[in-house]
Amino acid sequence: MGKGKTAEVRRSRAIERSYAGEVTRDGAGVRLTRLLSQGLQARLDPFLMLDFFGSDRAADYIAGFPDHPHRGFETITYMLEGRMRHRDNGGHEGLLETGGMQWMIAGRGVVHSEMPEQEAGRMTGFQLWLNLPARDKMSDPWYRDFAAADLPRIVGTGGATAVVLAGESHGVAGAVQRPVTAPLVLDLHIPAGECWQQALEPGHHAFMVLYEGQASIGDEKLVPRSLAVLTDDRSADGVIVTAQMQARVLLVAGRPLNEPIVQYGPFVMNTREEIAAAVQDLREGRFG
Repeated sequence: MGKGKTAEVRRSRAIERSYAGEVTRDGAGVRLTRLLSQGLQARLDPFLMLDFFGSDRAADYIAGFPDHPHRGFETITYMLEGRMRHRDNGGHEGLLETGGMQWMIAGRGVVHSEMPEQEAGRMTGFQLWLNLPARDKMSDPWYRDFAAADLPRIVGTGGATAVVLAGESHGVAGAVQRPVTAPLVLDLHIPAGECWQQALEPGHHAFMVLYEGQASIGDEKLVPRSLAVLTDDRSADGVIVTAQMQARVLLVAGRPLNEPIVQYGPFVMNTREEIAAAVQDLREGRFG
């Protein structure tokens, strides 16, 4: 399937372990499943958090995420279905719609809101937190919305497709490139009986989430809406995922920073002193 130098994987990584995640509420009461939390941050460095939200009940999402702060990392929001409005204290505003992505670098500090622009219908998507290296944690905040049409796509010979949100796959550059952590973020659509072969860099941590259909890696099935951590087998050059029923899979990989991670709610820094400074800066209005 696919074209380019990464089309052929000789040895696939396997599933190390699957995590069901925790059903919780965040923001002003948005119901979501937290698939990656603090207990997995060291194992999946540079990734800090992954939430999956998906409901057709307005009560599960209508309250949204009113103004809240961030410092020290990046957020990637991928909207599978629905509409959400972003506003921040840097003067940025944008509408995230079905199939689109929002990428935000919190850097030294930002206060923003993410509020639904719908009162009915389905709202589904992912939010991923990507760590920043120590040298960039106090960088200027940055924000951009990408419409569905702005996101590069790959069409394979067997009908499998990939939306390339970040990184590079099969010679196609994604919408965003981050040179230090080198994140690869793909939304895979795989027809029944077909597979996707994806090269992965040795030493990069990787995981997958099957969110529709049925699929497997080798003889092991992906558990629906669970986080499947892939092995760090250095003899493997990638991963091969095969669909038994038409499947949609989020594939994420990246280069670990191997730096201390200290998290206090929406702040992720390298030391407790830096966390204390973040709290003080927020209180004194120095975010944004």
